[in-house]
Amino acid sequence: MDTATVVVLVVGLLLLSLASGMLGLGVAFAAVPFLGFFLPDLVHQVQPLSLFLNGVTAMFAAAGFARSSLVAWRPALLLAAVASVCAPVGSWLAQFTPPAWLWALYLAAVVYLAWRMFRPTPDEDPDISPKLGVAVGLTVPIAVLAGMLGIGPGFLLMPALILVGYAPKVAAAITAVAVTLPSFTALVPHLGTADVDLGLAAALVTVGAVGAFVGARLTSRFVSGATLKRAFGILIVVMTAVKVVQIVAG
Repeated sequence: MDTATVVVLVVGLLLLSLASGMLGLGVAFAAVPFLGFFLPDLVHQVQPLSLFLNGVTAMFAAAGFARSSLVAWRPALLLAAVASVCAPVGSWLAQFTPPAWLWALYLAAVVYLAWRMFRPTPDEDPDISPKLGVAVGLTVPIAVLAGMLGIGPGFLLMPALILVGYAPKVAAAITAVAVTLPSFTALVPHLGTADVDLGLAAALVTVGAVGAFVGARLTSRFVSGATLKRAFGILIVVMTAVKVVQIVAG
């Protein structure tokens, strides 16, 4: 891979990590279509690299939110345990699922979530109480699907937490903690077949960690819950459009 391409990858991943850190997601939901422009093999190149990046960026985002005391530790750790068990199942299934099906699942999921993110949230209806039991139940299929897509569960879990009653900032903080370990457990089925440039991976992990931590601190200090929710909706619409263009062009 030439130097110019590496620079584009590093700068792009830094910006994506900053945005994903603000949302507490881990970067993989955006990194999968982004890396797909440069790496041809979804299952053996893009997914393992994205999952590792997701774990690292989520971990640093969690540290940023924790410094502002936004993490609700009980639901975060409970959801992390559930997702950690279920995510590897999805990663294993991805080894036998046609890539076109995986991309179809990705596009369907982000379109639905983008629509839901522009509906009322707990910031706009303070009488809503979080429903942790529902969140736990939703985490099982979310983790399996995310493992299949190689993106970590954050991009589905964060909006799901908003929909069951958590304020957007709290949902982002919980998500950052909850998706860290599942991102690494989902990586396990890929270890025997991964084809990753370790030098490139090291550079992307470094900028990803920095971007995620800074993004989480920006959200903690300066971004309102309503703005955070709408930013998520806009971001996944953009990433969906990028992937559609990529599919049409390729």
